[in-house]
Amino acid sequence: MIEKPIENWLQESLEEAELPTLGQLPGGHFRWHGHGLLELVPDQPGPAARACVLSVGIHGNETAPMELLDGLMGRLARGELRLGAPTLVILGNPEATRQGVRFIGTNLNRLFRPDLPETGREADRARALMDAVDAFFARHTGLARLHYDLHTAIRDSHYPRFVVSPFTERTAVKAEQWRWLAAAEIQAVLHQHRHSWTFSHYSKHYHCAQAFTLELGRALPFGHNDLPSLTPVAELLAALLEGREPPRAPPGRMAFFRVEHELIRESVAFRLAFPDDTPNFTAFPPKTLLAEDSQAGETRVGATPLAVVFPNASVEVGARAALLVQPEPPPTE
Repeated sequence: MIEKPIENWLQESLEEAELPTLGQLPGGHFRWHGHGLLELVPDQPGPAARACVLSVGIHGNETAPMELLDGLMGRLARGELRLGAPTLVILGNPEATRQGVRFIGTNLNRLFRPDLPETGREADRARALMDAVDAFFARHTGLARLHYDLHTAIRDSHYPRFVVSPFTERTAVKAEQWRWLAAAEIQAVLHQHRHSWTFSHYSKHYHCAQAFTLELGRALPFGHNDLPSLTPVAELLAALLEGREPPRAPPGRMAFFRVEHELIRESVAFRLAFPDDTPNFTAFPPKTLLAEDSQAGETRVGATPLAVVFPNASVEVGARAALLVQPEPPPTE
């Protein structure tokens, strides 16, 4: 079987040609499980190795994480990093990336549930990705589990680099995660308040993994991303790939928020009552009109100020149009 190097991981993931199965790299080997599904297996796990899932491109036009991960694959291929942890590297929606769009038919990052009733391209891809994660964690049962799902936001943000911590009663966040994320210069943390069926939620809820959605700036075309600002994130991922402990910093460096309410688009006649270019984490005072919906009526801020995250009036009917959040104290160290 002809080998293809992972130095061109992104290009290989986007090509429609048949992929070979496996190849060698410093410290281990790699195996392709399909387009955008690459498993890295070390010869010898490092002292702090975890079973890691690193995913990008769940939304096809969020290119900065793809370029970031592609650079790390190149460093592995050239021997600048030595593989020390089993890692599943995922390009989530290759066809959407080829077309330069967020998705083809529907938002892939709302479809990660085992009883998924939907059909279509994104639904089929969600099932394939869940199967890949299930099989990966089953192959590496002796190691702690971790999943970082890397994204960029569709708008500016008062905190350009932030993480979403999925809700589940089954898995508590380990204190080390806050220290790693703070050292990676993540600026804010948003705690979800209910099940969200995102990719990171799937790994956290069904596999008890430490799992987060990382928002790393704004969605831009290939070649236009500020990759130097993501160098601390690259250092975190490099440590995970090598199976060593990542750098740490006090979690108090980050701002913490918790979702208080999800604003759902209930009808076609729906609008957000603030400008489309409103940045994430913009706060609104009490009584401010936030949205109007012909079925749900008005949504206004209550007695306590609320900030808005992920506002998007163009979502499908029945989908989330915004998260309304409040600040909370950081965890005690």
